[in-house]
Amino acid sequence: MAMFSDEQLALGVQSGCSDDFTLLVERHHALLLGFMYRLTGGDRLLAEDLVQETFLRLLARIDSYRYPRPLKPWLYAIAVNLARDHYKRADSRHTDSLPADLDPPAGSTPETEYLAGESARQAVAALRSLPALQREVLLLRYFQELSLNEIAQVLQVPVGTVKSRLSLGLQKMKDEVRRTKTEE
Repeated sequence: MAMFSDEQLALGVQSGCSDDFTLLVERHHALLLGFMYRLTGGDRLLAEDLVQETFLRLLARIDSYRYPRPLKPWLYAIAVNLARDHYKRADSRHTDSLPADLDPPAGSTPETEYLAGESARQAVAALRSLPALQREVLLLRYFQELSLNEIAQVLQVPVGTVKSRLSLGLQKMKDEVRRTKTEE
């Protein structure tokens, strides 16, 4: 079977090919779920709901897709906007619980597991302490591995704004981790 690009699959979905939509979902579901999980502060059920809604919105709006526009930034823009809308609603609150699935690396000792777990918890806490706009940029860049241009497309901001948010977010994370270590 030939490997089709996301953009070619989107054209297939526009033509009514449900198999192409299935391939897009299979290709992006796990990464999008990981992104939404981090973006929602470890709320797996909310992340799953938002991912499902993202794919439903993609399908509903597929007729507005114009080839050869890159599909991945468009998909993540839908996801980010859904998450933002969720947190804007008056009936929703962002929880402060840490993710439960910070698994230590295989073959580690109890001491290294503890230190790795502590470092991961500090990094997660520092990431969660950031303003949403900086957190989004960091997640898109370092967890989803999007380019600066793709992030600019997702967030509909200039590349310079992406760079600024990235720089400020990294500095605030470093400061937060340092502050946490000095309090211990």
